[in-house]
Amino acid sequence: MKSKDGMSVILQYAITLSIILVLNFFLPRMMPGDPFLLRSADTENEVVSILTDEQRLYYISYYGLDRPIHEQFINYVTSTFTGNLGMSIYYKISVIDAIWLHLPWTVLIVLGATILSTAAGISLGIFSAKRREGVTDKLMIIGLISFAEIPSFLLGLILLLVFAAYLKLFPIAGAITPFAHYTGLLDRVWDVAYHAFLPMITLALTQLTGVYLLTRNTLVTVMTKDYIRTARAKGIGERLVWYRHALRNALLPVVTRVGFQLGMLVGGAVLVENVFNYPGIGMLLRNAVIARDYPLIQGIMLVMAVSILTANYLVDVFYRRLDPRTASTEA
Repeated sequence: MKSKDGMSVILQYAITLSIILVLNFFLPRMMPGDPFLLRSADTENEVVSILTDEQRLYYISYYGLDRPIHEQFINYVTSTFTGNLGMSIYYKISVIDAIWLHLPWTVLIVLGATILSTAAGISLGIFSAKRREGVTDKLMIIGLISFAEIPSFLLGLILLLVFAAYLKLFPIAGAITPFAHYTGLLDRVWDVAYHAFLPMITLALTQLTGVYLLTRNTLVTVMTKDYIRTARAKGIGERLVWYRHALRNALLPVVTRVGFQLGMLVGGAVLVENVFNYPGIGMLLRNAVIARDYPLIQGIMLVMAVSILTANYLVDVFYRRLDPRTASTEA
């Protein structure tokens, strides 16, 4: 029974990946224009060619964009499964190299935002659950739900204007100080963290409310269970009841939430990185879309999708380790 369930999960991921590959290929080609045309921002819908017609047709043929669409798709799929994501038309380097240059910056702020939002959300959820139905609890719920309605790019703009432009506490753009001379590794790490702080905080704040509400509501439900009353009847201290018995069970759905949250954070990073001019995958994707760089768009979207699927799978495995009941039902 367990092996059948495992095959079912693998099949679901395979189908999902197949759909992603199809969308990855066709969506970029549905955009107007091609990699050898630029849309001018001066006049609406004006198209300016950066090459002569002969040069443009030559490059279209060189990159195989004049072939039948089904041939292009087959070539894309076979190349992808052999690990070849192609060459970036805009940057003139391999797609893998372009992604590798920008991916670490996105990983830094996404992982940092995940840790911050999870730790803060759980802490606030515990604080609120202990005061359920009280004035503090109600104010926190109303405040955080209202705060969650602010889009990530708008929140980023607010933080940028207040803390970078007005107070000048943080840099306005970039990931490192240009032409900086570091005295050591610690100095470099501090500069990177200094530039990453505002984008990281922006992403963390966008996910804080979800973790908070899930932790708070799950704890409120768990505290009504019979085993909690039994623990209290045995004379176990209130602190142990909350943190050893209640919180351990309440964290199970939070773990699942964090896994899905990674996908939302990666999507949010695309907007936030452009607000802060942060050189991660989001900035790279924006440039690729503007340039109609099909191979680079396909590569970025594929890496993002595979990362999200992998994170969801690892969370599912981790969830089964935390809650043996889920594993026993499959035996």
